[in-house]
Amino acid sequence: MKRSHRVGAICQILTESPERVFNLKYFCDRFSAAKSSISEDISAAKEAVEATGYGYIETIPGAAGGVKYVPDISPERAAEVQQHLCDLLREDGRILGGGFLYTSDIMYDPAIVKDMARIFAKKFRGSGANYVATIETKGIPVAFMTAQLLNLPVIVVRRETKISEGATVSINYFPGSSERLQKMSISKRAAAPGSKALIIDDFMRGGGSIKGIVEILSEVDIEVVGIGAAIVNTRPEKKKVSDYFPIVYLGDVDENNKFIEVIPNCQIF
Repeated sequence: MKRSHRVGAICQILTESPERVFNLKYFCDRFSAAKSSISEDISAAKEAVEATGYGYIETIPGAAGGVKYVPDISPERAAEVQQHLCDLLREDGRILGGGFLYTSDIMYDPAIVKDMARIFAKKFRGSGANYVATIETKGIPVAFMTAQLLNLPVIVVRRETKISEGATVSINYFPGSSERLQKMSISKRAAAPGSKALIIDDFMRGGGSIKGIVEILSEVDIEVVGIGAAIVNTRPEKKKVSDYFPIVYLGDVDENNKFIEVIPNCQIF
């Protein structure tokens, strides 16, 4: 195999498995090449990946070491993602009434979701989380994409108990959008007790749903080490959770004048 082909293959293997460590022997065996050749290939791969602005290849020293791809996003690219999200949310026809916006097309668009996930992955990389948690349904894509970039499994909190989940823990909670009591549940086998989790969701208004996730994770001995929401409503000002990280803020929504205020989070990194 030509060197250029090996370099391309190494880039693909690493970027398709973020945060997974590959030792040199893996590549030597895969490409039937000497360690010295693979070391040179990895150096070239590092330059190629860093040139994209979407991450870098990190060398792990020691006998159990190797190389891994670390997803990243520059402040400039993150600002572009924020602006694009703001522009989409301001589009005509999004207002549904009651201050709510139609966002399904955004939250189910893989390209947009991956860009948001890159921001969350950079923000929470050093959190020590073992899992990424969310509540069904629209928060699932961005949570899964964030988990993939961090090489973590996902916990999906259900709004209804499913028999396929086995033994579950359920709690009642008040969502931020109403004072009507609702229910959520989690499988007792969803995560190992004593673990840590990030909560990633698509939208937060008052924080009631996310507070419920924090509480139900606590019931199965999982500590929350970070909270991220793609869109956070500025009202109510006092949320039911603190220390959360938004990508953009949703401000005033004027149905009569068809005006939607969306503000990027200026303290993103």
